[in-house]
Amino acid sequence: MRIRIFVLIALLGAGSFTACRQLSEPGGGSSVERAFEQRDRDVQVQGEGVVTRILTDDTKGSPHQRFIVRLASGRTVLIQHNIELAPRVAELKEGDTVAFFGEYIWNDQGGLVHWTHHDPAGRHVAGWVKHNGRTFQ
Repeated sequence: MRIRIFVLIALLGAGSFTACRQLSEPGGGSSVERAFEQRDRDVQVQGEGVVTRILTDDTKGSPHQRFIVRLASGRTVLIQHNIELAPRVAELKEGDTVAFFGEYIWNDQGGLVHWTHHDPAGRHVAGWVKHNGRTFQ
């Protein structure tokens, strides 16, 4: 019985690494746009845009640096960057261009991207934010 429970826990743990799928768009389209249109969640997306608003840090639980990025399509997305696991995106200002790779979660305001950092447990694909030639991960 204990062996079965251990195997089940091991399988569930392995599944957590693969549960987030990569959403790619042929021809250079926006994976964020596609995820929004499909009301998707738990998909890895990559994008780039201009910072339109810097929000206060979310300090409930693990602290997150938060900012809104406007994509080339005009759609906006909230970036929630965990600053307990990754360095804060330094000297970020409205009007700056950032690139990002992380996990998308749909909402009617454009969605949010989190997991823009490494996973210390090694179970989740590493994300990042790029700004002024530096990668924050």
